[in-house]
Amino acid sequence: MKPKLSFLDIWNMNFGFLGIQFGWGLQLANMSAIYTKLGADPDKIPILWLAGPVTGLLVQPIIGAMSDRTWGRLGRRRPYFLTGAILATVALCLMPDSPGLFFAASLLWILDASINISMEPFRAFVADKLNTAQRTLGFIMQSFFIGVGATLANALPYLFRSVGVTGSAANGVPLTVQYSFRIGAIMFLLCVLWTVFTTSEYPPEDMDEFNRQREKHKGFVGLLKEVFQEIPAAVSAMPKTMKQLALVQVFTWLGLFCMFLYFPLATASHIFNAPDAKSELFDRGIEGAGWCFAIYNVVCFIVAFVLPKLSKLIGRKLIHGISLVLGGLSLLSIYFVHDFESLQWTMIGVGIAWSSILSMPYAILSSAVPPERTGVYMGVFNFFIVIPEIIASVGFQPLVKNVFHNNPLYVVMMGGVSLLIAAALVLLVDDPGAAEGTSVAVGGH
Repeated sequence: MKPKLSFLDIWNMNFGFLGIQFGWGLQLANMSAIYTKLGADPDKIPILWLAGPVTGLLVQPIIGAMSDRTWGRLGRRRPYFLTGAILATVALCLMPDSPGLFFAASLLWILDASINISMEPFRAFVADKLNTAQRTLGFIMQSFFIGVGATLANALPYLFRSVGVTGSAANGVPLTVQYSFRIGAIMFLLCVLWTVFTTSEYPPEDMDEFNRQREKHKGFVGLLKEVFQEIPAAVSAMPKTMKQLALVQVFTWLGLFCMFLYFPLATASHIFNAPDAKSELFDRGIEGAGWCFAIYNVVCFIVAFVLPKLSKLIGRKLIHGISLVLGGLSLLSIYFVHDFESLQWTMIGVGIAWSSILSMPYAILSSAVPPERTGVYMGVFNFFIVIPEIIASVGFQPLVKNVFHNNPLYVVMMGGVSLLIAAALVLLVDDPGAAEGTSVAVGGH
């Protein structure tokens, strides 16, 4: 039985997520605008995001399986946190200076791979360190740091503008965005380093057996061979609960990607009435969208510590379904909003949904998978995030151009419908750890 960890222990082990989400937040709020500044038309935006999901599809299960089989001076998961953080820091520094679309898309590929290397082991880290009764709190703590990190990242361009920063870099990207990426790079590395140096890891339960298995697959090539054998085996043996959650995740993330890719452009055109990407109103709209993203992330980290208590009262499934409904209705309501002040209020429902999306599926999943396969299953679970993103990247171009006539608002509304479908599918999920997993007690060792 794993010991009960203190609140500070759980805080430290998840603190790196603050930096990771700083990187994600800057990417999600600004990449569509950066692509537009570099000359991309709205219908070309999805395909330029394709690097991200393809990278996640490959990297996360491989890193998860590799970390299951790793043990050294830094432990099992921490070497991957650190490697990803260093690579992401470099990519974040270079991104806003991209001279063209190809360069920016290539950097996004590197950035996405690096973030995935850091992020995937953090999910398994919670299951490694916490007993079943504390896991919901562990994933909620990740939601809290995700909310804080994304809030800071999304608000930075708006805040730089408010203190008088103006002008653009040589490629047309506003200096407010360029400075934000620089700060994000520093934050990413420092936050991950905090977790690496303040949190220890438990060794494998049977170290002799672990070493015997490692002897059978010596070196990096041997490890990769074992990993590529493990991933198909894990997919074929997916627990029933994981299969049910997979369908929920597909519709959830399809809805989210509609928002991530097109909400900034919808804000610029629908709320600020920007005539084109070169206008001052377009820049104001993108910065305003970043501020809205900051608001929903503020809601996310406020709600993060309420969700465990609510899930204890009514169950993780029901609270997740209600949260998704609120998010879906909020995105649909943007159609009726025509001023920036009212737009900000729609972010409350999105923030509630986001807080639940980042925690409840993982808390449910951690109770359904075998402990020795936690890393690989957390990586495989990422398939059901990246598959809808691939669908969006490949399939949205004709839809956006021919059906929505390049109106980003309609794509955001389609995201709202997708979240409502996901909410209905939650009702079909079995939660095997519902009775014990809703406990959120914390305390000393």
